[in-house]
Amino acid sequence: MTNDNLKSKIVRLSVRVASRREAVRVAFRRKVQNRSTERSRSVSERSRSRSVPQESPKSDHGLFVGLVTLDLIYLADSAPKNNQKIVATDYTVAAGGPATNAAVTFNYLGNQATVLGVVGSHPMTQLIRGDLANYKVAIADLEPSTDLAPPVSSIIVTQATGERAVVSINAVKTQASSASIPADILQNVNIILIDGHQMAVSYSIAQIAKAKNIPVVIDGGSWKPGFEQILPFVDYAICSANFYPPNCQTTEDVFTYLGGFEIPHIAITHGQKPIEYLSCSKTGIVDVPQIQAVDTLGAGDIFHGAFCDYILRESFIDALALAANIAADSCKFFGTRRWMDLK
Repeated sequence: MTNDNLKSKIVRLSVRVASRREAVRVAFRRKVQNRSTERSRSVSERSRSRSVPQESPKSDHGLFVGLVTLDLIYLADSAPKNNQKIVATDYTVAAGGPATNAAVTFNYLGNQATVLGVVGSHPMTQLIRGDLANYKVAIADLEPSTDLAPPVSSIIVTQATGERAVVSINAVKTQASSASIPADILQNVNIILIDGHQMAVSYSIAQIAKAKNIPVVIDGGSWKPGFEQILPFVDYAICSANFYPPNCQTTEDVFTYLGGFEIPHIAITHGQKPIEYLSCSKTGIVDVPQIQAVDTLGAGDIFHGAFCDYILRESFIDALALAANIAADSCKFFGTRRWMDLK
């Protein structure tokens, strides 16, 4: 693609933010095409506005199974030391958890998203419900009558680097049984993401999904006991560099371990370093955009949500590339929502 053609495409785009996203995609396609001759087709051009709410009918429905938290996010010069009090320069409150943030992203990109997790009836859950309602994400509550306080994450983002420190209890006290799964939960579902925080429920969902030929994605942020039962039903394993199954010490070990479950598509992300992948016996890397990060919180979750959107239309490698663009863009803003709220 020539520079003139690229400029012509950008001029024709009617939404400023969407044009910026498209320019990044086109530039990335050139780079990947030069390095990856095995790609059979280029990334299709799609323009979505971040500033205009999605009013058209939703095309795909995703189910996101796992953790639902309340995130208290602070921007500060640094994390506090022992016995030190600090004053934040900014703060925000949002629903959190890997599956939850992925669902918000998936819905924002023009789809329908449902979170399957434990929320309950504690007064604090109104903050969670309000945030997800604002982004039109549905909740399928596995324990609607529980009055336990939801898991709360306290996060401090370092202003100079965008790095974050997190204290959270996760879902250790809010594990649900498979009997809590709504009978029709997979009706009209096109893709499923599992983050590993509700293992019993996820195992049942993965089995049913396999029988119904619904693709299953795992968010492998870190290894959790029980994943070994789910992996035989997985189509896409998207893992972080911190995902180490038993007896695995290197990325090569991880690829070998996951490949033993005959997972056709595997990727390992490395932050700002290239993504490594194994796809139908082919290996390679996908470069990620280099940016000055304001906040890296939730970048992996956002990556997974975007991947779930793109993989329904794109090749595996293209979906990784496009999802990396979305995740990188989110890191330019504080918190897990402001990248979507920019006008």
